[in-house]
Amino acid sequence: MDLLLWITIGFIIIGFVVLVSMKKGMESKVAFIKANVEDEESSTTAKSIIWWIWSTTAWGIVSMFLVVWCFHNHFG
Repeated sequence: MDLLLWITIGFIIIGFVVLVSMKKGMESKVAFIKANVEDEESSTTAKSIIWWIWSTTAWGIVSMFLVVWCFHNHFG
């Protein structure tokens, strides 16, 4: 197996492990925001959740790109 395939597999697995490990913390932050709607700290917590969503989306897009690139190099 070549390096591109290992990079793709490693990127997907490490990213998935990081996302799963952060999921519980994000759930508790959402619960905090729901409980303290008018609190000033809710704004900061909401920003961290928004960054987490953006980074998850970016990870998914890069993962799809790497998978397509791998298939293109192996079967194209």
